[in-house]
Amino acid sequence: MSVNPLASKIATPYARALYDFSVEQNIMHQVTADFQNLEVFLAKAPELTEYLSNPVVSLKQKEDILTKTLKSELNSETFKFLMVLVKRDRVNLLPSVILNYLELVYKTASVKMIEVSTAFPFTTLQKLNLIKKLKELTNAREIRLVVTVDSTLIGGFLIKTNSRVIDFTIKNQLENLAKHLDGVLEI
Repeated sequence: MSVNPLASKIATPYARALYDFSVEQNIMHQVTADFQNLEVFLAKAPELTEYLSNPVVSLKQKEDILTKTLKSELNSETFKFLMVLVKRDRVNLLPSVILNYLELVYKTASVKMIEVSTAFPFTTLQKLNLIKKLKELTNAREIRLVVTVDSTLIGGFLIKTNSRVIDFTIKNQLENLAKHLDGVLEI
């Protein structure tokens, strides 16, 4: 979920234009579903993202690979938008455009995107309980969790939303304990 700030700044007008167009054409739900699926697809196929970001690869080759892999899977307007990104040599910004677009949609729909890092994958029940609690805390109608598993956290979880970080990790607790002991043991 963390994206290069410069890429995000350049991607924002593209995301905004697509958002406005999708609302105007009454296809926001289709485009949003396409982008959610595309986000998952690109996360599972990082080679495609690298290929599209490679400056050595020609625009025609990028257009061809997207046509072969995605044209039949996407709404025609979503696919046309991808071709605009290719023609303007901005397809390397696709992950940032997706993120910015989805943030606009979620903001409109009162959906909060929250990053959660955990030492071990959550069970379905744990996810549902966490979502329920986060809805209460944020007053959001919906919560979209972006969960990453990071074994260095030892246990617990870390929640990031906008400018807030809530750290319930064992790693953090051990670090705090070590700092406290350092302060107490210094004579």
